[in-house]
Amino acid sequence: MTEKKPDTEAQLIDPISAAPHFHRSESKIAIAGHPLHAMLVAFPIAMSVCTLGADIFYWWTGDAFWARAALWAIGMAFLMGLLAGLSGTVELLLVPGIRARSASWTHFIIATMLLALLGANWGYRLSGYEEAVLPLGILMSLLGAGFTGFTGWHGGKLVFDYQLGTSSSGN
Repeated sequence: MTEKKPDTEAQLIDPISAAPHFHRSESKIAIAGHPLHAMLVAFPIAMSVCTLGADIFYWWTGDAFWARAALWAIGMAFLMGLLAGLSGTVELLLVPGIRARSASWTHFIIATMLLALLGANWGYRLSGYEEAVLPLGILMSLLGAGFTGFTGWHGGKLVFDYQLGTSSSGN
């Protein structure tokens, strides 16, 4: 008696390949075909790293300028992160091809955690920016820079591996 093996090729169906509307992943919030989310994320990324740099310079020099620069940098990282997050959330909810991929949700969750961390770091510094740097401020900045890299890596993977939010027509 021979056992008949099931045809696994016929049983496994990729839900994204099976549903053609999931291939529609062009940005809904774009200027001349360029996604607004991709343009906005550069600011919180840069400001998050600048905050860490300013904290390190304050620790090294003791100059209050660097503590004040870190306060402004983390504030702008948080506020621009809110704008980038808003545009990214709208894209996630409006575009079926983005919403269907689990990697998009992973990016969303990590980015939301990063925004919470940036906001906490900024709020902590508002009552006294010099006193806030050491040790908790610099630790939050280090964690924020790490989360920024992790979030950015996931976002880049969505764009470069899955071409999410891109348009071949330029519209």
